[in-house]
Amino acid sequence: MEDSGRSADEDSVWDLPVRGDAPEPADPDLVRRLSAVSAATACAKLHAQGIRRTFVAGPRPLEPGQKVAGRALTLQFMPQREDIASGLGQEYIERHTALWAVLETVQPGDVLVVQAYGSAYTGCFGDMLVRYFKQKGGAGIVVDGCIRDAPRVRKLGVPIWTTGVTPHYASQSELFPWAYDVPIACGGVLTLPGDLVVADDDGAVIVPRRRAREVIESAGEHEEWEKFSRSRIEEGGALVDYYPLTQETRAEYERWRADRH
Repeated sequence: MEDSGRSADEDSVWDLPVRGDAPEPADPDLVRRLSAVSAATACAKLHAQGIRRTFVAGPRPLEPGQKVAGRALTLQFMPQREDIASGLGQEYIERHTALWAVLETVQPGDVLVVQAYGSAYTGCFGDMLVRYFKQKGGAGIVVDGCIRDAPRVRKLGVPIWTTGVTPHYASQSELFPWAYDVPIACGGVLTLPGDLVVADDDGAVIVPRRRAREVIESAGEHEEWEKFSRSRIEEGGALVDYYPLTQETRAEYERWRADRH
C-alpha cells in the first residue's frame, strides 16, 4: 500500500487515508461495448462462467431509467474508532480522508463503487461532492449506503445507485472514509479496482476485468435471440418453444437473424 503522503504524527495510530495501487486505465472500446449489455444479461453470463456473486445487493437507482458502464474506482468506509478518526469537524476533517482523495483520481467515464455497509446514518456523498465528481467526468456512483442533499443531487443528472437518503454527512455517525484503490465488498460483492461495472434499473453488477470481453461477446448473441423470442411470443408463440429456444426454433432464429443481417 502507498502511504497518504502525510508524515505520521508521533501519537497517530494509523496514517490515513490508505491507498492501494491505482487501477489500469479502462479500454474505451470495451466500456463502449459493455454499455450495450444489460445488468441482467451480464449477471447471467458471468454465472455461466462460474462467477456467481456479481449483483450488488441493496443499492437501487436514485432516478429510474438511468444506465452506466465504466471502470470501477473503489472507496472503503470503515467503522469509526475515536482514537483514530471521528466525525468531529465535519468537512474540515473529511477533506483529508479517502473520500476527498478518491475524487481527485476520477477519470472520465469512471464509476465510483463504495463500501458503506448499508448504513442509514452515513451520507457518503452530497451535492458538492457529486457536483465535483461530475465536473471530473465521472460516469456514475454505486454505494451500498446513503447519500444526502437528494433534491440537488437529482438535478445534477449523475446516475447513482444507493440504498437511500439521509440528512447525515459522511462521518457524522458510525463510519469514516478509510481507503481507496483497494479491494472492497460492496453489497456483498468483491470489487477490485479496475473491475468494470454495468448498472441499470435492475441494479448494479460487477464484471471482473478479465472476464469482460467474454461477457460482451456472449451477451450480444444472447440479447439478439431474446429479441427474436420476444417478438414470437407477442405474436402468440408458445413460451416452451421460444424461451429458451428449442432445436427447431433455434433454426428459425438463425434464418431470422440471416435475413436481418
